[in-house]
Amino acid sequence: TMVHEQMQFFLRGFRRDAHPMAIMVGVVGALAAFYHDSTDINDPKQREIASHRMIAKMPTLAAMAYKYSIGQPFIFPQNNLDYTENFMRMCFAVPAEDYKVNKVLADALDKIFILHMDHEQNASTSTVRLAGSSGANPFACIAAGIASLWGPAHGGANEAALNMLIEIGDPERIPEYIARAKDKND
Repeated sequence: TMVHEQMQFFLRGFRRDAHPMAIMVGVVGALAAFYHDSTDINDPKQREIASHRMIAKMPTLAAMAYKYSIGQPFIFPQNNLDYTENFMRMCFAVPAEDYKVNKVLADALDKIFILHMDHEQNASTSTVRLAGSSGANPFACIAAGIASLWGPAHGGANEAALNMLIEIGDPERIPEYIARAKDKND
């Protein structure tokens, strides 16, 4: 969903080459300032509203961070698209061209999101719960969890895998890369 217009000015305070996780920690934490009415964790309705806002705004914030890093204008969400299709459109569309979501990629990304969501009691979940146990603002707690996810022993492993795929480059290099991985002297 849409985020407050001021968020774009906050985001522009980051360097374009800033690490995406640093940006996400900042923009998600900033939601606490925009949604201060969701701070009463003792009110089940406010907890639910905060949860819905976080889930709905996360793809918009992530896409904004990506677009900012590559110097392209932000793309607003479209309510007629589903969660993943909207995220893909916000990441890859440009204002001067029509964008058609690849349904196969959207389906694959949906599955990836589900796999990552059902990740049990990991470091970032524990961090969110620990921060939340102090009564902190829910958005600030999620920002703390994102900071934990950034660590090389948690979400940083995903980043390392992506860097490995970039290093491999061509599919023809896969056997060579596997041989190197098995080589105890490498």
